[in-house]
Order: sequence, then C-alpha cells, then structure tokens
Amino acid sequence: MEILTLATLIVVGAYILKSRDQRHRIALLGSHLGRYQIERLMETLTEGYLRCLGEDDAARRQQIWSLLDSTEEKLSAQFDSFAAEFARVDAADARVSKLPVAIPFAHRLFPAATFDLREALAIHARGIADVMRNESGRTPKAKAFTMSAELFLMQHTCHWFCKSKTVASARMLARHKTSYEQLLGAVSPGTRKAYAALTGQ
Repeated sequence: MEILTLATLIVVGAYILKSRDQRHRIALLGSHLGRYQIERLMETLTEGYLRCLGEDDAARRQQIWSLLDSTEEKLSAQFDSFAAEFARVDAADARVSKLPVAIPFAHRLFPAATFDLREALAIHARGIADVMRNESGRTPKAKAFTMSAELFLMQHTCHWFCKSKTVASARMLARHKTSYEQLLGAVSPGTRKAYAALTGQ
C-alpha cells in the first residue's frame, strides 16, 4: 500500500512539475509572439492560397497572388524581428527537449538531448524569407506549397518547445492533415538541411 501511495505521489508530482514548466514556456513564447501579427498573417496566407488555387479566372487569380506576395513580405519581416528579439532570451530558457514525450525539466536533466529554439527560429526566418523572395523561380503554386510547409514546420517547432515533439506532431496531423515527415520533405532544401542538423531528425 505504501508503494502504491508513493508511486501516486511521484506521478502527481511529475505532472505538476511538467504543467508548471509548460506554462512557463507558453508564457515566454507568447510574451514575444504577442507583439506581432504573425499568426493572423499566417491565417491570411493559408486561406488566400486555398482561395487562389480554387479560382478559375486567370486575371483574378493573378490579382490574388499579388496581394499574397505583399502578405508574405509582411510576415517575413515580422518573423525576422521576432526571431531577432527571441535571440536575446537566456540560453537555458530556450532549450527544447528532443525526447518524444514531455519530462519535467528534461532540458536541464538531459542537456545533450536538446536543441536551441533561438537557432531553430533563425532557420525558420531564413527559410520564410528565401521562399518569399523566390530566387529559385518557383511557380506561384509551388511557392505557396513550400511557404505553407515552412510556416507549418515553424508552428510545429513552437508547439514542440511548449509541449513535446509527440504533441506537436499530433496537432499538426489533426489540424493540417500533415505528418512531421511530410513537412520536412516539403520545405526548401536549405531549411530541411539546417533543421535536420540542429534537431538531429
């Protein structure tokens, strides 16, 4: 009976510590993201892409693409600023556990099994900017596809930081019907290579 009581106390204690750690991470990320309109611009872009791809009139479709180009520029500029601002966060607070499930303070207990969110956000900023500039000459449809992947992978990273990789991947699958592996395959080669090197994925 004493063993059962002790095990229950350990489980409850671990849950409380995990919840406290996750609340801290959500608050930290939110305090920086809240100064920007990144989420609203992402929503505008993804909805615009879908509307444009479903538009039959070529002239109207081109008009929508032009408007979306402007939204991409705004989003890229805001994300650059956000990443630069978050780069000033203390290194200990920016560690992300590579473990598949959330363990209280895993980033401190297992520092070798972590990566730096500040570096990940810098990778995302470069990826978004590169796709926005479209120096590789992607078609509008291909550009929209790659930009969506860049944005969804960035969103996955943020959820990973706040919760865990498993939770982030489940959310991505539920919300966008896209697996983590599909995201990595759809982003630009530069993002994929840098992200894999950082996260060890």
